[in-house]
Amino acid sequence: MSQAGPREIVTPFRPIPLEVPEGMKPNEFFNSAENLNDLVNNNGLLLNDEHLLLYRKALGHSTEFDCSIIYNTSQTILNPLGRPVRRSQVSDTVKHVWNRMNQIIIDYMLEQYPDPAQHLILAGEASLDATWPLTSPGVPSIRMLHNHFIVFPMEQLKNAKLADVNNPNLTDGGQHSLFQAYMRDVYQEFFDKALQLKILKPASEDDARIGLTGYPQGLPSWEISGGAAALRDVQFWKEYDEVLKGFIDFYRTFFSQVSSRNSPILPDVYYPKEVESVLLFNNDFLKTAKKVRDRCIVDAKYANAIRWQPAFKQLIYRNDSGKLIVTISQNSIGNAITELLGVVVNRTPDADAYSKLQPKLIARLLEVRRRLVEADLGDGIATEFWDKE
Repeated sequence: MSQAGPREIVTPFRPIPLEVPEGMKPNEFFNSAENLNDLVNNNGLLLNDEHLLLYRKALGHSTEFDCSIIYNTSQTILNPLGRPVRRSQVSDTVKHVWNRMNQIIIDYMLEQYPDPAQHLILAGEASLDATWPLTSPGVPSIRMLHNHFIVFPMEQLKNAKLADVNNPNLTDGGQHSLFQAYMRDVYQEFFDKALQLKILKPASEDDARIGLTGYPQGLPSWEISGGAAALRDVQFWKEYDEVLKGFIDFYRTFFSQVSSRNSPILPDVYYPKEVESVLLFNNDFLKTAKKVRDRCIVDAKYANAIRWQPAFKQLIYRNDSGKLIVTISQNSIGNAITELLGVVVNRTPDADAYSKLQPKLIARLLEVRRRLVEADLGDGIATEFWDKE
């Protein structure tokens, strides 16, 4: 058996045919309506009246299966700092359609890749924190809420080199994370007391961990009772949102204490009773806030790296025994959602290599699109690579 540890793979991509205007930084340009227009016209697969755009990942994580849905507000909200960056910021109408799209795409992935020993499947989202200045290094290139659907062949991961465990992007494990290193017990206690879950049930670390990579490490995780069928139940998606709300309460409450000693409970938390009784009366929680606050005062670089608003990665993935698992983690600068599962992707421009893999990848994406259109979840988009239907 291969040695357990995070893996680093090389994924070729087709260079994006865009020139960044002189005087603009790439991450500034990528937030523009002009760039999002290119995303639709060169990579767009499907669009609906809710402004949810299914697209091929231009800078992909995997050439097996890789796509995203973005809440494309680039034409309606020109201020990049004013765009929704979390599911909790979108209307119930949009969320309802988004959840149905998620369910159909995940169902397709599980149908096409039924064996967990052969393929690693994940679907999830990372927050794009709108509190960063646009010029900060590592700022997400598209400042709008979007999620990912990715499949990795396990053979590719087995044959990949072991990643450096000190890679700064692999920051979600217990040995690195602020939450896990100092507040693990109170973090778990808060989730247990605040969340009233029926479909999601707590998963052990062993159940949550992918054996090949050894990740995730030390994160709160839940098994989806009923597996794929549960994703057709609206109650699952409500519970998926409850996990996010609990995380947001924990994160915002912690950094309110970092910012101002003995700060009162925030007025708009989702679980005020548990915030007061579990978090604001816990010595480990408040000691850790003091530790961070004291360092912020004397270490300008450290303080500048703090993400004061909730920054998260939340995903659904399949474990080694075929169970579907939900987990959530704070997000650090620069890391990708795949690294939550111990997969570091080295994306390399190589048009020739990508062109050899492109036909099969696109065929899978077009089949997903067909199912979404059939379910009345949008209309196809034509590009130079595929037709509208």
